[in-house]
Amino acid sequence: MNKNDLVAEVAKNTGLSKTDASKSVDALLNAVTGALKKGDEVRLVGFGTFSVAKRAATEGRNPRTGAKIKIPASKQPKFKAGKGLKDAVN
Repeated sequence: MNKNDLVAEVAKNTGLSKTDASKSVDALLNAVTGALKKGDEVRLVGFGTFSVAKRAATEGRNPRTGAKIKIPASKQPKFKAGKGLKDAVN
């Protein structure tokens, strides 16, 4: 399912127009992104938790040359599925 499919499904399930459903989906994604940028968690009970994990700087190797390269520290978005989502999938 891609974003257009999600918008169509939201429109069908809520009775909204596709334009309004698209605005709703965009608003949700922007709210989650904004919260993660601030370092907050987003918990959707029964669905899951979005959070940010910090990755430390490491040293890696270029697979072609074998030369050492520095991999800088970064922040990675994480998602942990909630019990309701896990139960629905299984």
